[in-house]
Amino acid sequence: MDKSNRPHVICHMVPSVDGRIVTSGWKLPPASMAEYERTAETFDADAWLIGRISMEPYAGKSKVPARKQAEPIPRKDFIARRDAESYAIALDPSGKLTWKTSDIDGEHVVTILGEGVSDDYLAFLRERGVSYLFGGKTRLSLARVLQKLRKEFGIKTLLLEGGGKINGSFLAAGLIDELSVLLAPVADGGVGLPSLFDAREGRGPARKLKLLSVEQRKGDLVWLRYKVVG
Repeated sequence: MDKSNRPHVICHMVPSVDGRIVTSGWKLPPASMAEYERTAETFDADAWLIGRISMEPYAGKSKVPARKQAEPIPRKDFIARRDAESYAIALDPSGKLTWKTSDIDGEHVVTILGEGVSDDYLAFLRERGVSYLFGGKTRLSLARVLQKLRKEFGIKTLLLEGGGKINGSFLAAGLIDELSVLLAPVADGGVGLPSLFDAREGRGPARKLKLLSVEQRKGDLVWLRYKVVG
């Protein structure tokens, strides 16, 4: 895939030294978590992307009303605005997020859907002013999604901040260009907990990494940056 036709994807995460990413039990000080935001800002990204479960607290709760119109809504992308300074992107193939507004702290919301979502849900998104792109009929083509994000919104740099399954899917598809890891001073030891990369179905070839930089940050965090080779 021609990288000029899609955003530069940087996976930015805070794993433990054993690769776990569920931070809730680590008792990290607020200063440590603030380092995550500070390091993210250095990339000057145009957008960030996470999955449905991670996005639920941002989306809020609302009701999807039944449509009164009988004619079906065509499965074509809907662009509510293209001039936002930054974008918050959700992977929600089944259309379960019930958005209260079309932005998160001023960042315009774009949701990625499968074509099987209901007309009621599409009408709801349109009424809310939420942009949506279709990524496939039953399964999302991540490469296609990235191409659309570049074409429709001009997104050149994207922070991938998903869970292990989403990160693993991007890695297996060869769509991660850079890895930014804030290594937390924690040995989690949890069994069956999500890790930095969890392949949903099998896995792609192992990706070789080239070290770009190492930097100690506040709270005994170590910031590692790698280029994904090949």
